[in-house]
Amino acid sequence: MTVPAPTLRVPPPAGLPALLLRPWREEDVPALVEACRDPAMRRWIHQRADDADEGLRWLEEQRRGWATGVRFAFAVLEDEAPESRRLVGNAVLKRPRPDAPSAEVGYWTTAHARGRGVAPRALEALTAWAFDTFAAAGLERLDLFHQLANEASCRVAEKSGYPLHTTVPPSPPAHPAPGHVHVRRAARP
Repeated sequence: MTVPAPTLRVPPPAGLPALLLRPWREEDVPALVEACRDPAMRRWIHQRADDADEGLRWLEEQRRGWATGVRFAFAVLEDEAPESRRLVGNAVLKRPRPDAPSAEVGYWTTAHARGRGVAPRALEALTAWAFDTFAAAGLERLDLFHQLANEASCRVAEKSGYPLHTTVPPSPPAHPAPGHVHVRRAARP
């Protein structure tokens, strides 16, 4: 299933900027590399971009994901004037089996954006888009995995309507520590 690459706009809550979610672009690589230097991010994410070359390789993986219909990664930006948009995170839908009734979501936020509601707002926009876009393909469930020690991600999941489903043991290399799986189901008409 070929999916057009949309731009999602998230209205601002009082006192905070709106968000814009769009596919990653080459112009985002310097901000991506800067975000990956954050020690907290390095603790929780496995695919990083430590320099411009790695950033370009990471970007190419995201493009391949869109082209093959198995991974839909969005750069999350503060949506102010186009010339002053600032990277604040990443939101991704992973559908390795396009005919499966479930998929996985993931996200991260930059150090300067944490504590401002970026992750829950971006996750909500991604969730709505995923269920709308893939309803006809049978998508019924979204899973969100985070390491057990990542309490901030647990709070984001709960705040975003992803209740805790189960605790899972480590399964290296992808998941070297125990984790939580949160699940959100599509609303039934």
